[in-house]
Amino acid sequence: MDARDERLDPVRSFTLTSFRLEEERWRRFVSEEENQVIFSSFFNTPDYKNLFLCRDPEDGGLSVGLDPPQNVQTKVICVSRAGREVITRENVRKILVIQEVEGEDAKSFIIAVSEEVTCPLLINLETSRRWAVGLAEEALRSTEQQRNEALVMEAQMEGGTFLTYPEALHEDQLHGNTFTEDTEEGKLSHTKLLHSCDSTITEWVKLVSNFLQQDSSQPVLDGLDPLPSDEFNFWRTRLKNLHLIQQQLRSSRAQQVVSVVQRADSVNWSSLRDLYSEVQEGLDEAQDLTVNLDPVQEKLEQLERMDYLQLGDNMTALMEEVRQVWIRSEFYRRPCWVVVLLQEICNLFIQMSRRFLHEEEVMAGLGSDPGPRLDDVTLVIWTLQTLKEEYRWCRTQLEQDGDTHNWDFPSNLVFFNLDHFLLHLQSIQEVFSVSLKLHQLDSAVLSGIRGQMWTDVVQQVYQDFLGHVKVLCDSTCDPTDPEDQSFQLHLNHFWVQVSDLERRLVSVLSRAFEDCCASSSGAKLVKMFGFLLDRPLIQDQLRPHLTRLEELVLEELDQTELLFYSQREEPNAFSRVTPSAAAGLCWTQQLRLRAENSLDHYRTLQQLDLDSGASQLILQRFQQIVDLLQDFTDRGRSSWSCLLDSDCEFILKQPLIQNNKQGMLGVNCSHKIQVLLKELRYVSRKSDVELRPHAARLFTCRDDITQSYLSLSHMVSCYEQVASDVLPVELPLIRDQLQDLNQDLSELQRYTWSSEGVQQLVEQKRERLLLVHSSVSRARANMAAVTRITQEWAELHLLQRSGDSLLEVNRSLYGAEVSSESWIRYLDHIDDQVQYGLFQLVLRSLTFLSDNMNPQSCSVFLTVSLQLQETGIVFEPSVGVGLSDLLQSIYSAASLPLRVSERRHGNYQVSLPQSPDLSALEQEVMHRLLQVKEEAERLSAGLDRYAYLWQSDRSEVMQEFLIYSRQLGDEEVEVEEAPPTLKDFQREIESLHRLSREVTHLDDIIVLHSWLQVDLRTFKDSLLSIVQEWKHLYTEYLLDSVRDSLQQVTHHRGDDEESSSSSSFPLTETIFLLEAAGVELPEHLSAQLELIT
Repeated sequence: MDARDERLDPVRSFTLTSFRLEEERWRRFVSEEENQVIFSSFFNTPDYKNLFLCRDPEDGGLSVGLDPPQNVQTKVICVSRAGREVITRENVRKILVIQEVEGEDAKSFIIAVSEEVTCPLLINLETSRRWAVGLAEEALRSTEQQRNEALVMEAQMEGGTFLTYPEALHEDQLHGNTFTEDTEEGKLSHTKLLHSCDSTITEWVKLVSNFLQQDSSQPVLDGLDPLPSDEFNFWRTRLKNLHLIQQQLRSSRAQQVVSVVQRADSVNWSSLRDLYSEVQEGLDEAQDLTVNLDPVQEKLEQLERMDYLQLGDNMTALMEEVRQVWIRSEFYRRPCWVVVLLQEICNLFIQMSRRFLHEEEVMAGLGSDPGPRLDDVTLVIWTLQTLKEEYRWCRTQLEQDGDTHNWDFPSNLVFFNLDHFLLHLQSIQEVFSVSLKLHQLDSAVLSGIRGQMWTDVVQQVYQDFLGHVKVLCDSTCDPTDPEDQSFQLHLNHFWVQVSDLERRLVSVLSRAFEDCCASSSGAKLVKMFGFLLDRPLIQDQLRPHLTRLEELVLEELDQTELLFYSQREEPNAFSRVTPSAAAGLCWTQQLRLRAENSLDHYRTLQQLDLDSGASQLILQRFQQIVDLLQDFTDRGRSSWSCLLDSDCEFILKQPLIQNNKQGMLGVNCSHKIQVLLKELRYVSRKSDVELRPHAARLFTCRDDITQSYLSLSHMVSCYEQVASDVLPVELPLIRDQLQDLNQDLSELQRYTWSSEGVQQLVEQKRERLLLVHSSVSRARANMAAVTRITQEWAELHLLQRSGDSLLEVNRSLYGAEVSSESWIRYLDHIDDQVQYGLFQLVLRSLTFLSDNMNPQSCSVFLTVSLQLQETGIVFEPSVGVGLSDLLQSIYSAASLPLRVSERRHGNYQVSLPQSPDLSALEQEVMHRLLQVKEEAERLSAGLDRYAYLWQSDRSEVMQEFLIYSRQLGDEEVEVEEAPPTLKDFQREIESLHRLSREVTHLDDIIVLHSWLQVDLRTFKDSLLSIVQEWKHLYTEYLLDSVRDSLQQVTHHRGDDEESSSSSSFPLTETIFLLEAAGVELPEHLSAQLELIT
């Protein structure tokens, strides 16, 4: 067929407009040989009723076909013929029907064209009479066949069943029902119609029977893993299709078929009745199941929307809905259907579980942090096992109800896939569990002599384990797919590697357990590696070492018992601080704690479930020791109770204080009271000690007795301090107060610990004694302060003034009269202390000066500064006068304090004892002062060579220089005038430069006689300043000369520079001389110089 064929024009124009194509593309499309064959078949063959054009979904090109396109979502152009004529260029526009529809509606368009256009046209008698005999019947039959095929295809795609109708019914309409059975033509037509109806009924029965035989369990039988949604969709689709079938069976055309076979009493009449009955039964069944399965579907949809964590708690509600379906629906009460539904539910949970575990990513956390992933896998296993438990619960409930059929089918039919998936998950769980344990090796540290070596081995095992884990994590298979055999191969290889690592760990742990000499170290090792010791291979290999630890526990229990028998009769073996009875109880408690520790170590081993048979023996030995210690404790507690009551009775009868054998006053039975109070404190912490009457009485008032005992001890201590340390000059001052204290203490000796009001009396006497003790202590502290002050004078080599306020305080503390003889003697005593301190001050000060003025000491003692003042060179401070004043101030310091004694006259300096040591030291210091003074004068005289610099009048010297070009001597009277030249100025400036360098190189520091340091820096700075002033005198004169020269040159710009200057010095050479002297021209002179150059 040529692309220029005019019959293609309607199709071409419609296609170009609908698909917005270019003419060139259409020509290429029609020029293809395959497409030309299809177009030619459609136009030249009346049997082809439809032509379909659409875009190819893959490349976007055009495609054409005689059958409806499949799985096309875009628009489709449907070209249909309205008769069985061959299409020519004359009738093409009359016979073709072209329509644009969506891809899914192509079949609907064919049906609509057939029913609304073609069939009515062919059935019309006026139209059919114009055709040749039999042509209309054949066209109608072909059109009906095409429509039926489209209807069947559409129904199949929608999951429905289309029942075709006999073609003879249309022929009956075609002939207008004018024939009767009496004629030959009527009999023939009736026979054809009956045959067609019987064939149609047979086809109906076959179609409906095939449909009714469909079972929801078929996907399971086919080895698939259907979900509950497939079950629900199956019954919903079945219900919809049965409604469709019933609707078709009740249609008018179906009733015509019924009427024909019923009137003819056909053999298929009974089959048709059975068909109606089966469809109704199937419809009732589908309606019942759809209604009863809806709650299960709703519950499953809720579960799919939940977090996976919530699934386990909702399993009961889900299984209850399934049980209710079994109870309510008589149609669904079939074991095979319930098994299928439960299998589908299991498949759904398997799918949800895999999605929760992220399938391929489930092993991602194995190498870094397996804990969260292990929790996820454990949660999935628990959730699926909860489903099985709820199934068993429902099964038990059905058995207990008794009024319904039981679920007597085997459970493995339900949970075959789930159990297989659970086994797979449990293997993954074991991988994560072992990995989590082996990850703890990273922090394992073994102690002991070879601990570091074993630790390194364990760390190497850990690194190898990480390598194996990485290989398992990097595998690309799906660990959650039980059918994936590649993962199982990786898993088997991983277990082989783990077994090798475990054997290496066994080697290390065996050596570590061999080094354990006590159950505590073994238990510590078990706790450290307990996460591995439950592994079968490790536990089997280490069983001898673990059994040996049990033997160590038995040995320690035996040692505890032996220790008890060996020391229970030794009273000092318990404690030297705690009371013996209480110490004995503490000792037994410690022994029991020791036995309990050994038992705790065994319980650490017991967690491994070794089943060694030693458990009963160890528990018996522990109970024997506990019973032994308890019996000893009970007897010791009873004996202690009797002894404690006897001691308390003795103490309660004793006086509070008394004199001991040495005559010293003290608290009576002090040690005994302390021991009893300790025992009572121990009793207050123990509720199982029986207190007898006297002990109970002392226990009740133990706090008051403790306070009274402490107060009495303090009183006695204070009294001894007041009475024993008294000075002879102090005793007359405190005699009356001591007598009052003795009376109070004598009164306390008449009271016992059982007397009433002891605490109040003790506190009253204690306050009075503390007042006396405080006064005497303060007075003695003040006297000590005076003594310390005088000692500090000597230690610090300087005199510190102190007022007589301390003496006034002491007089008020003692309560003495100013004119009393006792107070006067007390003042004389302090006066002697002061005079002795002043003597030590002078002696040590002179000694200090003598030692530090020794030339052999090689250390600087004093520093003076050499300064240049108006009077000349001076030392600051003065070397002669200053040091002599220092010596005099040492003696005069003794005259500063006023005399303490009122009957001694003169100051302390007059009263100082004349000591040869003082005289010798004074003469030695004066001699060294004179030596250093002479040396300082020689230093000053040496520097007088520079005296002319500060003594000469600079203006007079400059005037002589300007007249005579030099400074005249004293003997020169009449000298010829000779004005200075630049060379004379240069000579003077260079002379001052040399002098400045000479002064700069003088020493900064000079030490005289190794102890007097002279600082010359101030003198040097002053002298350099004077030299600089002399230098400035000459340079300033030259600057004035330059200034005058520049002014003259500026006024005579046209003349020569040298001739125009009236100055006696050449301008250029003067500037060079100034620059050599380090003098820079001012800015205004530099500017003028730039203008003339």
